[in-house]
This record gives sequence, C-alpha cells and structure tokens, in this order.
Amino acid sequence: MVAIGLSAGGVARVRFALSCLWEVMAGVRVLRDPGRHAIHLPWANRVRPRLAEAGLLDGLLGQLVPPAPGYLPDFLTPPPAGLTPDLDQELAVLRATPPETVRAQLDLCPGPRPAAVAALYADPDAGLRRLAEEIGTYWGLAVARDWPRIRAVLDAEVFHRARRLAENGAAGLLNDLHERVRWEGDALLISQRHCDAPDVPDGSGLVLVPSVFVWPSVLSIAAGDVPQLAYPARGVGGLWECPAEAPDALGAVLGRGRARLLAALDAPRSTTELARRTGLSPAGVSQHLTALRAAGLVVTHRQGRSLLSSRTAVAEALLGASA
Repeated sequence: MVAIGLSAGGVARVRFALSCLWEVMAGVRVLRDPGRHAIHLPWANRVRPRLAEAGLLDGLLGQLVPPAPGYLPDFLTPPPAGLTPDLDQELAVLRATPPETVRAQLDLCPGPRPAAVAALYADPDAGLRRLAEEIGTYWGLAVARDWPRIRAVLDAEVFHRARRLAENGAAGLLNDLHERVRWEGDALLISQRHCDAPDVPDGSGLVLVPSVFVWPSVLSIAAGDVPQLAYPARGVGGLWECPAEAPDALGAVLGRGRARLLAALDAPRSTTELARRTGLSPAGVSQHLTALRAAGLVVTHRQGRSLLSSRTAVAEALLGASA
C-alpha cells in the first residue's frame, strides 16, 4: 500500500498530464508479459517481430523494464509537463537525469545487473544517450503508427475526468480512477503488491497520467518532488477493435457516411481518427460533422490542440432505436 498525502490543499494541486514515456515503459512491460495484458495482444503480436529484429527487447530498454510487478526505475518516467506530450522534450529531460539519481535508483533493482544496465551504471551520461536512442527507435517501430488513436483515447479520458470533477467533485474523481485507488481522509491510498515505497506527505500535489498500456493495473511514483499515478484510460477495451457498423435503417435516413460517423463516435474522437476509422476523407468527415452538429446529434469541444466530437443523447437514442 502506498499513501500519498492529499488534503484539501493537496487536491488543489492535482493535475492531469499525458506522457509518451509512460506509454513506452508500460508498453515494454506489456511485451515482457503479454498474458497479463490480454487486451493488447493484437498490438503485441503485430509489433513484437519488428522489435525483436531490431534487438530492442534484449537491449538496454528491455533490460531496464521488468515484467510486472518488478520495480521500474523512476527516472524512466519524469513528471510530464501537460496535455500536449512531446517525445523529444521528454527524452531531453530523461537525458538530463543526474548520474547520482540514476545510480541510486538502479541500486533498488534486485538481482545481478545485465551488461547494458551495468554500463549505464558505470557511465550514466553515455548510457542515457543510448537509452534515448533506443526509445526513439522503439517509438517509431511500435507506437508511432498507432499514436493518433492512442492519443484520441487519452484526450477523451481527460475530457471525461474533467466532467467528472465538475459534476461530482474531487472525491468523485479520485475514487473512480481504479479499483486499487481510493481517497480516504487526507491521503490517496494505492494498493500495489510488492511495493514498499515510502508515504508522501502533503504539499507536492499529484500528477494523474492516463495511459493505455498500463492496463489493467496502476503504477505510481512516490519518490521525488511530484508524485505520479498512471492509471488505465477508459476506452482501452476497444482500442484495437474495428468500429461498430451503423444500422442499415439509420443509414437509410441519415446517409451511410453520417451513420458510420455516429457509430464510430463511441468515444470522443478527432476528425483524423474518424477518417481513419470510417475510410472517409478528412474533408468529408468535417462536412458530415457540420451537418450532424446542426441537427443536434454531435457536439464538438477543444482538447489541447485537438477538436474532439462526441455523440449527444439524441444520437444515442437514434442508434439504440435503429439497432
């Protein structure tokens, strides 16, 4: 059990952030033990041959990330800055990790050090540069193609939680993140097996990091100035599935293109993601969304640099009735 001090003053400093590095580290953990992360098997089966050919799973990155519930060195996931994740910026922070921090956290890893990790310990500056290069290669082979759809799920999660906070307050938000997380008294309690991290006193707030690859568990960092909690984003279950087909009856009324868009809007999505899911052109998606908004079937809101559209209650009723 990890306890993070979170009084009323601490709650005022809770914020959300998205992180490329969290997705990298959690994704490597998925690949180390796919059986624990069955939802991601379609992705794992697709990317594993590329990564094996590049030697990444046996390289420094693979050696640093143990299968769950092993200790993941905290310097691998520095506190993310905000809701517009940028891998290059996060890698710059990673490369700037002080050598004494790297060595202190590697000392917490059990067992003998593999050769690549021992080299990182001996020369942290050179080792971090090598690690950043491996992460960049991993991103290009395993994540970049799917990043738009992953990002759409993460953006939709932040939008949902913001509404949850507005409707139910901090208690409703924090107690709904995950079954292993609860806000009790003046502390956020996180039930994690094999974790003996020290409790964190109130004062530094908390960064909530929605993630797709951390599913089905949660990961926390209690060390350092800013505690972090990575938790599974809503919508992960359908991440690798094809969108549902629109009912023929609804297509006959609205047109097949607009009906397909409504079926694909099972979660807030960007125009680019809708185009990818439906096979329509981005311009065609925009035209259909304009008509659907005018009819009260779709609403659009801004999330960072993206515009996300979602179905209204009227659209939900139409889909349900036509089905």
